[in-house]
Amino acid sequence: MDTINLTHHFLIAMPGMADPNFNGTLTYICDHSNQGALGVVVNRPIELDLSTLFEQIGLSLPQRLHGNTVYFGGPVQTERGFVLHTPPLTFSSTLTVNDAVSLTSSKDVLEAVSQDAGPEKFMVSLGYAGWAAGQLEDEIKQNAWLSVAADPQVIFDLAPEERLSAAMRLLGIDFASLSEEAGHA
Repeated sequence: MDTINLTHHFLIAMPGMADPNFNGTLTYICDHSNQGALGVVVNRPIELDLSTLFEQIGLSLPQRLHGNTVYFGGPVQTERGFVLHTPPLTFSSTLTVNDAVSLTSSKDVLEAVSQDAGPEKFMVSLGYAGWAAGQLEDEIKQNAWLSVAADPQVIFDLAPEERLSAAMRLLGIDFASLSEEAGHA
């Protein structure tokens, strides 16, 4: 398991997930290397909509985006915004995950959205999920997560409450059939 690379994969929290930050979550992994992993929870909306967030940071928001939600991206740097979006646009601090998804943490992506010149599809979160070197691999060995190659449509085209079950379908598994206990032969 030491050579595993889960970049552009979903992590599906197993039903027995003890950490309340991740219980019931679907996390998109943006970067995974021998240095650790970085991801964004994509199915946990918070009590903050995009128009309120933009107002707080002094930006206007196109009317068609009013009512869009902001997400809890993870427990690390929850005061900071992270935007998952479709390429080809890049900004001051953009990590290009692949040809379908980028992650930007600089304000210029929000300024572009404000001017109706932002990415075609995007999701704004506060915070991110991070793992130290080897930590994610250990959690997978402990049956905390399932992983599956990500489909960007799950992030950008489905309602948040549909994303976890859609990722499970990518694995061919019904979430209700999962046990909280690891099986051993």
